[in-house]
Amino acid sequence: MFFCRGLLALGVASLSLGCAVLNSDQSWQAAVDRQAGQLGYRNWIVIAEASFPAQSRPGVHQVTASVDVPEAVDYVLRTLEQTESVKPQVYVTRELRSVENDFAPGIEDLRKRLQNSLHGHETTELDQQSLLTLLEDANRSFDVLVIRTPTALPYSSVFLELQPGYWDVDSETRLRQKIERERAQKLARP
Repeated sequence: MFFCRGLLALGVASLSLGCAVLNSDQSWQAAVDRQAGQLGYRNWIVIAEASFPAQSRPGVHQVTASVDVPEAVDYVLRTLEQTESVKPQVYVTRELRSVENDFAPGIEDLRKRLQNSLHGHETTELDQQSLLTLLEDANRSFDVLVIRTPTALPYSSVFLELQPGYWDVDSETRLRQKIERERAQKLARP
């Protein structure tokens, strides 16, 4: 009788653990869904490998996902594509291209899966330290969402800097040029 109760308790505990994992998955996706509606221009989202440093600054929101980097990137980009307010500038580490499969088994497969998860977004490569510096600088004034994954491959984190979804760099440049011309015309008038 005691043995059966122990098995029943173990079964309930296993069921509870299974629900916790499911809730964890829903938790990170819910955080992305919630944040995608709140984040805007100059905010960042980092889909991080397992060894990504924990952030302690206010304004950094960290969630844990149980999926690898490519799957998390796919989910985040699909979520961002549903909003018109922001579009991501995607950064990958320059080092990722040079890591060899002999030293990091699985890296070649990760690179292929990551390419598929990018939904055709162009990427900009920067060395990891530069990306961390940009992230630190942005966090002084803007929020950052870090999604930590179990991916245990070096330099596999993906950084998304959010840009306005309805206003691009060319439009901003034209506006600034127009304002400068108008200002110059006013100064030139007697």
